Amino acid sequence: MGLPGHRRTSSDKRRRSAHFALTEVNAQKCPKCGTAILPHRVCAFCGTYKGRQVIDVSKRDVRGKRRAKKNK
Repeated sequence: MGLPGHRRTSSDKRRRSAHFALTEVNAQKCPKCGTAILPHRVCAFCGTYKGRQVIDVSKRDVRGKRRAKKNK
């Protein structure tokens, strides 16, 4: 079984972890409804992508209400 050959110094640890920083989420506004969405994703609120209606939101709402009623 492999064992570490040498002690990892504090500078080695810091140098290795220099790339672990969190990146800021670059959310954009949906052009139709104005909610925050990630780029290149369908808007979950209105169901549009690049100006086209991709998801039928009314069907999704009905299905969600039905599931909530069933789980109650």
